[in-house]
Amino acid sequence: MAASNDDAVKEARIVDARAQNISHNVRCTECGSQSIEDSQADIAILLRKLIRDEIRSGKNDKEIYKKLEDEFGETILYAPKFDMQTAALWLSPLLVAGAAVGAWAYQKHKQKTNVHIMALNLVRGVPLTPREKETMLDILTPPASQGFKSQEVKTSFWWRRLGGN
Repeated sequence: MAASNDDAVKEARIVDARAQNISHNVRCTECGSQSIEDSQADIAILLRKLIRDEIRSGKNDKEIYKKLEDEFGETILYAPKFDMQTAALWLSPLLVAGAAVGAWAYQKHKQKTNVHIMALNLVRGVPLTPREKETMLDILTPPASQGFKSQEVKTSFWWRRLGGN
């Protein structure tokens, strides 16, 4: 008798643990921002009962998620599946990051190319604009040695560009 009682308690704990796990991944249709595990809305209470009944009937988690998705739509799940409809949404952060890296690389390439063109123009005798002269001096001026401190503090190119000094 005690063994069957222990089995019933163990079975109830397993059902509760599985139900809570599933409930945390299901969005409340009334609240929208809460899982049905956290919501006290009537629909959330009914869905939690439905999930427990489905578990007791022997269904696995995938079958329960599928049933909820079929009845309420894909938006009830916090983690929608990856398909052609959601591909743009899933891949958009990668596309934005790739575009940012591409823009940065292009700027670096353009900056180096401009320096090479300025150097060629300098060799050919073409006069540089004041901005080109400043850029060339920033690039070609060696850093001050650490043992020697100059009386004049040289401000960085970016600080001057921002108008700091």
